[in-house]
Amino acid sequence: MISHLYDILSNSEQKLAILIDPDKELTLEKLPTTLDKINLLNPSFIFIGGSTVNSNEMNDAIDLVKKSTQIPVIIFPGSHQQINEKADGLLFLSLLSGRNPDYLIGHQVQSAHLLKKMDIEVISTAYLLVDGGKSSSVAYVSQTSPIPNDQIGIAVNTAIAGEMMGFKSVFLDAGSGAINPVSAKMIHAVKNQITIPLIVGGGISTTEDIEKAYKAGADVVVIGNKIEEDIDFLLDIKNFLSAKKESI
Repeated sequence: MISHLYDILSNSEQKLAILIDPDKELTLEKLPTTLDKINLLNPSFIFIGGSTVNSNEMNDAIDLVKKSTQIPVIIFPGSHQQINEKADGLLFLSLLSGRNPDYLIGHQVQSAHLLKKMDIEVISTAYLLVDGGKSSSVAYVSQTSPIPNDQIGIAVNTAIAGEMMGFKSVFLDAGSGAINPVSAKMIHAVKNQITIPLIVGGGISTTEDIEKAYKAGADVVVIGNKIEEDIDFLLDIKNFLSAKKESI
């Protein structure tokens, strides 16, 4: 498999990913309308996945998305059951911020033999859950505690360890529906100490949040829960990014 997606992920441009969680209010019935607006926005990636999504929900969501867009589809898995060969790629996540062996290596071992047979690009990713001001489904399902948002040194050292262990990217996630996104200080500090791409998501609900994350050093900003609440936010982002390009 040619590293097409990782080439995009690791280039110098600031990128955007839209996260679709088939288990949330954004049901399959609503997806066609959402995808029309996602196509207008034309983000770099569409992530699909969630903490409690089953294999049938994943398959149906990927089918619908692949029929409606040419945007690369990357699985953002909550478990080994969400592996699907119809996607273009998969973030091979290891929850380094926690100490639950199932999410550090267990699900990865269970999915490895399937992924080896699939024509799908696998991007190993050090996954760091950060306290977003409310309990997240990831923390609950994985039975792990997030990194406190004021403990920047822990986040930095964990990200450095991830790169030294050979991970190809780092994902700082405040969790779905977080009250507070990952702070600019944490993003900047982590990005300053790693050379691999930095993905940031969770709680990003305004264009100002997106701009702060980019300025702090995020290579990819992920938007998810907000578009379930307000689908027109996709158009706000499009206008924001268009104005940003014009000002350069």
